Amino acid sequence: MLFQVCLYFYCKFLWRCLKFVMRKLTGRCELQRICYNTKPGASRTMKIETSLRDSKSKLLQTSVSVHPDAIEKTIEDIMELKKINPDINPQLGISLQACLLQIVGYRNLIADVEKLRREPYDSDNPQHEEMLLK
Repeated sequence: MLFQVCLYFYCKFLWRCLKFVMRKLTGRCELQRICYNTKPGASRTMKIETSLRDSKSKLLQTSVSVHPDAIEKTIEDIMELKKINPDINPQLGISLQACLLQIVGYRNLIADVEKLRREPYDSDNPQHEEMLLK
């Protein structure tokens, strides 16, 4: 029980304080630190997704589930919310766009696979029979 209380305290209070101190020391928000300090790939994408999902901002939380056509607008909104100048930090927008495209694409893939998984086999359906033979 004591461990759970300490963990809750760490997650809710200490982590936010640490992020605040890091922002003041480095002059960069968490998304900037991730994009500039992590090599492109799955590791960066997962860190960006975790940061966005665990944010206290609703805009950031919902940005991981936007439509692919709305990603550019979402990135502009994120940079405005975080007070990041896109002229000074052009690489951040590119990195965020790549990460968000991967996150959204992966979530769409999971939804499509789940939809296929839930579709029951029908022996009267020629498509099902053809797929079974393949």
